[in-house]
Amino acid sequence: MYTAKAMAEVYEKNKTIATYVHSTSRGHEAIQIAMGLQLQPHDYFSPYYRDDAMMLAAGFSPQALMLQLLAKANDPFSGGRSYYCHPSSLATNKPKIIHQSSATGMQAIPTTGIAQGLQYLQQVNLLPLHTTPPIVVCSLGDGCVTEGEVAEAWQFAVLKQLPIIYVVQDNSWSISATAAETRTMDAYEYAAGFVGMQRIRVDGSNFEQSYKVCNDVVNWVRKNQKPYLIHATVPLLNHHTSGVRKEFYRTHADLEKHALNDPIPKLEKLFLANNVDFIDLETHWVAAKETALNAFEAAKKADAPLPNTATNYIYAPTPIVAEQGERCPKNAEKILMVDAALLAIEELMHLHPELLFFGQDVGQRLGGVFREAATLADKFGSHRVYNTAIQEAYITGATAGLCAVGVKPIVEVQFADYIYPAINQLVTELSKSYYLSNGKHNIQMVLRVPTGAYGGGGPYHSGSVESTLCSIKGIKVVYPSNAACMKGLMKAAFYDPNPVVILEHKGIYWSKLPATEAAKQPQPSADYIIPIGKANTVLAASEIQIKLGNTCVIITYGMGVYWALQAAKNFIGMLQIVDLRSLQPYDEEAILTAVKLHGKVILLTEEQVTHSVMQSIAGFIGMQAFNFLDAPVQIIGALNVPAMPIHVALENEVLPNAAKLTTAIKTILAY
Repeated sequence: MYTAKAMAEVYEKNKTIATYVHSTSRGHEAIQIAMGLQLQPHDYFSPYYRDDAMMLAAGFSPQALMLQLLAKANDPFSGGRSYYCHPSSLATNKPKIIHQSSATGMQAIPTTGIAQGLQYLQQVNLLPLHTTPPIVVCSLGDGCVTEGEVAEAWQFAVLKQLPIIYVVQDNSWSISATAAETRTMDAYEYAAGFVGMQRIRVDGSNFEQSYKVCNDVVNWVRKNQKPYLIHATVPLLNHHTSGVRKEFYRTHADLEKHALNDPIPKLEKLFLANNVDFIDLETHWVAAKETALNAFEAAKKADAPLPNTATNYIYAPTPIVAEQGERCPKNAEKILMVDAALLAIEELMHLHPELLFFGQDVGQRLGGVFREAATLADKFGSHRVYNTAIQEAYITGATAGLCAVGVKPIVEVQFADYIYPAINQLVTELSKSYYLSNGKHNIQMVLRVPTGAYGGGGPYHSGSVESTLCSIKGIKVVYPSNAACMKGLMKAAFYDPNPVVILEHKGIYWSKLPATEAAKQPQPSADYIIPIGKANTVLAASEIQIKLGNTCVIITYGMGVYWALQAAKNFIGMLQIVDLRSLQPYDEEAILTAVKLHGKVILLTEEQVTHSVMQSIAGFIGMQAFNFLDAPVQIIGALNVPAMPIHVALENEVLPNAAKLTTAIKTILAY
């Protein structure tokens, strides 16, 4: 406790050096240390951004924290990439910490995912044996409990009865907003609505009480493997952050009131009442100040990160670098694209007991609204394939925690239009984990997303979201257009150590749309796999037409492949059709090769053109191959309307099609 206080004082005295934003635990030390002392190396915990005292109690040194404070190269958590007390750790002699973001409340979902993973591994006898069962601790501020994503996490924790403790530190402030302004109940009262959540209140400024409660709760959760909430009232004695200082929004009277509950004088009083000499306490305080100052001075002298390391750890290296297996085995039966996905997952589940598959309606009764998961629950059990509530954020964000314990999840959001609640987790947690943990925490997950418009699906079941997804750096986005590519890309996505979103066009699933019969293809071999980021030439132009200068290339993906194939019937030998298959990363080499060969380019997408992936690729072509162009790059896409109208006549007007593409081809070939 003295060390945490001394560290805060060192930071304040060195404001001109400790310039990066940071928070300290002043006022919260008792509950934090009480919990930190309970944790064992096989446990997991997610500290909050002011939990430096919990970090100290869990075994992390002051110097480790200060290296992150000053963003040094040997910061053990992020290598100088993230804020103070945003840890991530795989140290074998300390409890494990997954990547921590600054987004308040967002940590509840990934951390609950850890508990979900531990429970599953125990069910299938894959959990390593320990002296005591592992538990998970998630630290939260009371203000962030009002976040909807906390509710999703708690709902899942009580539904599945997961071994997790939520420690809520309630200091009655959410930056400058008071509890009275922002909530009608505190976290303890709120948790009463989550049936199955055990809960307890404690004075978080009283170490003796806090230690007893934390010890009792940890022992209970280890034994019973069920969720528990600790609501700890604490004072806030320091600034919200170094950038939002307490004097900006708090009165002197308020600060004096909070100071009355400073946990350090309370603990000193307890020691003195139990015959500890005052001189002994003073000796410890002096030693703590010396420890903090020495650690700070050592951190100051440490090297800064090298600028050329800024692009390290964007993606974890994938083992899939070349196409493998047989795409078209002899006598293989043609299969639908939806069945190709199903077969790929089934083959993977037989090989990998650590594979868990869940999402909306994918369980036993239905097997997905498009039957894309049919029979999986019957074959592998409801403990491996199951339904979730309508919780896109939890479905997506929990994968970060699952991966941390060795589970390899495939999850599904039912329609692309409803992926937006998951964007927060994709952006804040998943996409940044590998980069901000300095390469420690990659997330190997697959997110399946049915997408695309056809047959009057209407404004909330016809959306295309690829450009939204491709704006998120650190994830991969693939978009198969046929059964063989679906199977090969599904396998590649599973073995890729990065988050991969698979966009699966609903209109191609069953080859029901005109001219999509070619999406049915012979079933590839079980070991067939396609590297992510490699395009495929679906149709080649003839050598004669290329020499005559009568050709162009159509670069597309998904449903665009079939519009292009339809249009190509009017231009025999004059078109090359390139199916990108992967949108992030996309195949730059294949694009440039095709552009240089033909000099005329049409980019075809189902999305609205403005601010789209295809506009980005057009810019890339303009920068990299301008001198090879014989005409401006053309982009054909949907009209720029806010949503897809439901009437098929309006839908047809909004969407591109073969006829519209044919007109564009005639125009560009006339240059």
